[in-house]
Amino acid sequence: MSSAHKKALANGRTEGRMIREYLEMVEVTKPKRGRRRTPDSITQRLSVIASELRSSDPVTKVRLIQERLNLRAELASMKSKAEMALAEKRFIQVAKSFSQRNDITYDAWREFGVTPAVLKKAGIERD
Repeated sequence: MSSAHKKALANGRTEGRMIREYLEMVEVTKPKRGRRRTPDSITQRLSVIASELRSSDPVTKVRLIQERLNLRAELASMKSKAEMALAEKRFIQVAKSFSQRNDITYDAWREFGVTPAVLKKAGIERD
C-alpha cells in the first residue's frame, strides 16, 4: 500500500469521526414533541423530586427515583454550546468532501436533521 493510499485512508477515518460526532449531537438534540428541556429546567425538576421524595408513598417514591435517574442521565448527556459549536465547525470543514466521496445529497442531510444554514456553510447545495 502506498503512502498516499495510507494517507487517504487516515483522512477518511478522521473525516468520518468528525461527521459522526456532529451527527450524534444533531440526533440527540433533535426537537421532540412538547417543550424542550434545558439544564436549568432539569435541575429545577430534580429539586422538586427531592422534596416530593420525603413525603411520598412507596410506589410514588420508586417512580420519582426512576425519573430522577432518567433526568440525571439526560443532564449528563447534554453537550455545552461550545462543544456543539466545535463539532459543527469540524462538520462544516469536511462535509462537502465527505458528501462527494459517499454520494450523500443535500436532501439526505436535511432529512437527518442538519440545518440548511450548516449545509450552506459547508458548501452543500440542493441539486
